[in-house]
Amino acid sequence: MRLLFRSMLIAASALAASCSTAPPPAPQASMRALPVMERVALGANACWFKSRDPAFRKYRLAPELNSFSGTPRILLVPAHSPESRPLLVVQASGERAKLSAFGPLMQDASVSGRINADVLRWARGGKGC
Repeated sequence: MRLLFRSMLIAASALAASCSTAPPPAPQASMRALPVMERVALGANACWFKSRDPAFRKYRLAPELNSFSGTPRILLVPAHSPESRPLLVVQASGERAKLSAFGPLMQDASVSGRINADVLRWARGGKGC
């Protein structure tokens, strides 16, 4: 009987402790190059292409995440000429990912600011468009 009472007391105190403490912090998103670029590729695909965003309608996403150089990247290429030179390259390298974005689209004031904002948000683990 004592053992049962003691077990119930321990369970009740554990329950009370779990109710009175703040929830544990959300897990941090990995900042290594590959997970960062995976998040960026998923965000770009969902927000720029699957949503049929007019700003990106002329382009196609070409992810190159399996890079043996340790620099995973995504490319935006012309939709009707995917073998053409990329118009945007977003890449990351290192244990603490260093992001870079370059190409003709980064010179286009109508989309460059948005590209930067979206890529940084997705790289940090943010969701949404």
